[in-house]
Amino acid sequence: MVTLNKIYTRTGDDGSTRLATGQPVSKASLRVEAYGAVDEANACLGLARLHATGELDAMLARVQNELFDLGADLATPPREGETHVLRMVQSQIDRLEREIDAMNAELPALTSFILPAGTPAAANLHLARTVARRAERIAVAMVESGESVGAEAMKYLNRLSDFLFVAARYANDRGRAEVFWQSGATR
Repeated sequence: MVTLNKIYTRTGDDGSTRLATGQPVSKASLRVEAYGAVDEANACLGLARLHATGELDAMLARVQNELFDLGADLATPPREGETHVLRMVQSQIDRLEREIDAMNAELPALTSFILPAGTPAAANLHLARTVARRAERIAVAMVESGESVGAEAMKYLNRLSDFLFVAARYANDRGRAEVFWQSGATR
């Protein structure tokens, strides 16, 4: 259980924050950018859930909780011999894949690019997808700059945007409310 009695601490007034390990870092660090983008994606999911019902809403609720896990994972640089650290696990990735496959089985085949539009739930899921892709790009930049990111966190980020794409199609009345791209030459 988490207890937050005081919301402001004034400790970040100088542009710094602390990772879950207590290590001070700049608020502009790639690690903070990555878990900040995950937080943003989670807020977009909250908007999508205002318009989602049934099993889609239940899936999105699970993903929202997992995004807190992902944020904690990204806020805690991996260390040798660590114990009792919240990390993404393969079963979370496997569940996303099963849900992608189940939703996709109910959708028509894609024959064109689709625009991030349609129903309010779908539009917000597309927004969440683009933010999740940004989080993934930032995590890749972290790895490329020599920082450690757990393999499962990287896989989850990659699968997350796939899940959100399929969920957006599913939210578009199982593909019937999709808006298809038309090239400038055909408009």
